[in-house]
Amino acid sequence: MLNVVLFEPEIPGNTGNIMRTCAGTGTKLHLIKPLGFSLEERYLKRSGANYIEYCDYTVYENYDDFVSKNQGTYYFLTRYGTKSHTSFDYRSSKEPIYLIFGKESTGLPKEILQSQLDHCMRIPINENIRALNLSNCVAIMVYEVLRQLDYPDLLFSDPFKGADYLMKKS
Repeated sequence: MLNVVLFEPEIPGNTGNIMRTCAGTGTKLHLIKPLGFSLEERYLKRSGANYIEYCDYTVYENYDDFVSKNQGTYYFLTRYGTKSHTSFDYRSSKEPIYLIFGKESTGLPKEILQSQLDHCMRIPINENIRALNLSNCVAIMVYEVLRQLDYPDLLFSDPFKGADYLMKKS
């Protein structure tokens, strides 16, 4: 139901972190070429902390290829958005949700954004910086959607040490 889309990602460390977030939340990842790195690159694997094998992802030749294969509700994260990321009710969606993020250097093309103004949003920040880090934005957005959906299929206790770990004497 929840999907993250990276339009022409450039920095392997960001994509590796995003792959880890997607692996840990059961979120499908979509990567739109050109990629600024190889999926075999060691920095990608390092930031993904060996969890990349648990990330369900697909690579597309271009944006049109992605759109032709994926139907649902598209939300676009952009510093030019005028609506807050929390102003949308993700619970009301009856179809897959796609959170679409642009490349680190220039974001999403204006032509794509202009055709989707009702679904353009921004994560509020002050005037000191231009934008937040891409992997941070993805994490904020994924968890906002999951919060509204009451964290479906996610654990509320550690699966390795157990729910009562903090209550046990050392």
